[in-house]
Amino acid sequence: QVQLVESGGGSVQAGGFLRVSCAASGTFFSIPTMGWYRQAPGKQRELVATISSTGHTNYADSVKGRSTISRDNAKNTVYLQMNSLKPEDTAVYYCYCNVILRLGSGIKGYWGQGTQVTVSS
Repeated sequence: QVQLVESGGGSVQAGGFLRVSCAASGTFFSIPTMGWYRQAPGKQRELVATISSTGHTNYADSVKGRSTISRDNAKNTVYLQMNSLKPEDTAVYYCYCNVILRLGSGIKGYWGQGTQVTVSS
């Protein structure tokens, strides 16, 4: 019903920058919240940032001040601009969306397939 396709990961040196994108497609009524999580090897998946349909944002302390999340509601796309990258930012980054499939239905969560971000020192 809903597909999330991520793009923009890659390898960068410490201090560099990357932008990852996630486009939602399918049949749905609205996407109240879009966001990014990440999972490093041997660690639990953790929140990076979220953004509501009205633009309210929330960031993990570890990326606050270095990353900016934004969304294009017309394109159902969320972006994460990451600056001043550190080796500890290395992880698989997953897009997550809370979706209302039909007016009056509940909220359902969807995950993207993940995109690798590698930061070398």
